Amino acid sequence: MKVADFDYHLPDELIALRPASPRDSARLLVAGDTLTDHTVRDLPSLLRAGDLLVFNDTRVIPARLLGNRGDVKVEVLLHKPLRTSSCEASGEAGWECYAKPAKRLKEGQDIVFSDALSARVISKDVAAGTMVLQFSLSGDAFREELEVLGSMPLPPYIARHTDAADRHDYQTMFAAHEGSVAAPTASLHYTPALMDALRAAGIDWCTITLHVGAGTFMPVRVDDTDNHIMHSERYNVSAEAADKINTARAAGKRIIPVGTTAMRTLESIATDDGMVTAGAGETRLFITPGYRFKICNALLTNFHLPKSTLLMLVSAFVGTARARDIYAHAIAKKYRFYSYGDTSLLLPTE
Repeated sequence: MKVADFDYHLPDELIALRPASPRDSARLLVAGDTLTDHTVRDLPSLLRAGDLLVFNDTRVIPARLLGNRGDVKVEVLLHKPLRTSSCEASGEAGWECYAKPAKRLKEGQDIVFSDALSARVISKDVAAGTMVLQFSLSGDAFREELEVLGSMPLPPYIARHTDAADRHDYQTMFAAHEGSVAAPTASLHYTPALMDALRAAGIDWCTITLHVGAGTFMPVRVDDTDNHIMHSERYNVSAEAADKINTARAAGKRIIPVGTTAMRTLESIATDDGMVTAGAGETRLFITPGYRFKICNALLTNFHLPKSTLLMLVSAFVGTARARDIYAHAIAKKYRFYSYGDTSLLLPTE
């Protein structure tokens, strides 16, 4: 399909710069047989007893670093950790990263972030726009320095400086396993009180892990979806979560991922008959219209950027024409968009 088929116009004022407060006061667009407007707090009455919600319990790290290479200021966005022979030998941390200005960085050059932390450019992948950096610290020492120097990696469309509030706001209540450089934003709306209300309504949940990479921010740079190369992301599904999902599935209950990251993980590990197996790995699954969903019966997700892989996933799930209608309704009703914005419950129709 043409990438241009997934374009739409969004007024700038509808891009959320801060999350709703309290979190579960965010608006919720339910797309079933009709389009209806609610708030996230209404979920217990909108879902069915026995539904199983699947959350992504990844934890966002402060992945944006500012440093210098001589007189040149450098911004680095960590993407994913690497195990390289040179890093293993030296005890230093290797990371695949995005950096600006990438063209002015050469292999063998050093970027200085503080007296304690620097990084050497090991290699560059011009086609992917990434580079491998070998940091001077590893393990707990690296993480401690990252907590001091790093900032939360807010997406570029949030046109303001990151501040202390983002350390909390850009983290979900489920965050347990650090490794993401972007939040699974559909889960930002949930609170302990809402989870209690869901439990009281007979709605169950479990967590799986997918570490969201910086590639989620990258625009699709091809004209046809067939030519797009999806970035890889690491996942881990516990035996407990797999058993809960399989039990619910066998009982005819709905499996509802909260967010596209949870959906991609489930669809990556599911067999053709909709069963899942515990384990860890990487996925490059790129879901576009025509994909046959194996396990997911509904989707809770925020509103996504034009021409993005996430909007393509939504279009695959509800149909391209219906996705356009959903987004047109959200814009007309002035829903707040993107990471800190409102959300939707997408229910396939016959």
